[in-house]
Amino acid sequence: MSFKTPLIIEQHIHGAFGVDFNTVVNTGEIITVADKLLKCGIGGFFPTLVTDSVQNIKRQIKLIKEASLICPRIIGIHLEGIFINPQKKGIHNIEHFMPLLAENYKLIEDDFIKIVTLAPELDEDLIEYLKNKNVKVQAGHCVGGTTNNIDGFTHTFNAMTGISHRNESTALSSLINDNLYSEIIADGVHVSDNALKLFFKAKPDDKVILVSDALPITESNLKETIFADSKIYYDGIKAISIDGTIAGSTTLLNKIVKRLSSIGLMKSQYIENPYLYHNLFQNGEILWDDNWNISKITYKGQQIL
Repeated sequence: MSFKTPLIIEQHIHGAFGVDFNTVVNTGEIITVADKLLKCGIGGFFPTLVTDSVQNIKRQIKLIKEASLICPRIIGIHLEGIFINPQKKGIHNIEHFMPLLAENYKLIEDDFIKIVTLAPELDEDLIEYLKNKNVKVQAGHCVGGTTNNIDGFTHTFNAMTGISHRNESTALSSLINDNLYSEIIADGVHVSDNALKLFFKAKPDDKVILVSDALPITESNLKETIFADSKIYYDGIKAISIDGTIAGSTTLLNKIVKRLSSIGLMKSQYIENPYLYHNLFQNGEILWDDNWNISKITYKGQQIL
């Protein structure tokens, strides 16, 4: 028996196949990544830029936007960083952080930025500005439980205050707000299986966003690389900095889907949700077997796999 879903949409990916969206220097490499992702069932993605200097961020936005004119599967940019909380910086370079002011965002502003991850508790006037521009605002790399005027949460449980039975926390807010979307990295490294079970019990099925948070080292022969100005080491299971900070995932979303199915937590609704969240049209489909192995990929009527 087999069944169909739309192509996978990935809204949080820093790179793959040795290509880093923060440092890539030509559109061809970005399009090559897009083509390789399509063969994995990923029919659209949001290149995600980690914290960097204003100059570098502007350069990469321009390059990614140019690539999107050739490859429409590049849907928009997810800006993760610059406007986050130093207390939950993760791998991000604190030297580039800026106050959450609209005037600071205007330094890098572009209509191709579709998602911004930020720390709501530090907001001055940025969230209102972004909402007026129809940019998705997600709470991430933050503390507290502030949810005013946001659309969702970035990689729930990671780089945020954990669940507390006495105080507000970002993770708790992610779980109990049924009207807000929540990302989750279900690669088996970032979140334990028991925490995944809690997440999927708590969140409505139509508000789950599966993401990989994949690093450039993913699906490559690299064992170490520079990411977010830090040296990253890959041991075959996880990628960490020299101080042990997990830098991101090394598993693409199609394999995360397979892993979720192996522990009985995968539902086809999760693949449909990004289309609803971003109001996207379906451009193809995946034929799966009962064990969530990909049997066939079709894009715009053409068979890819």
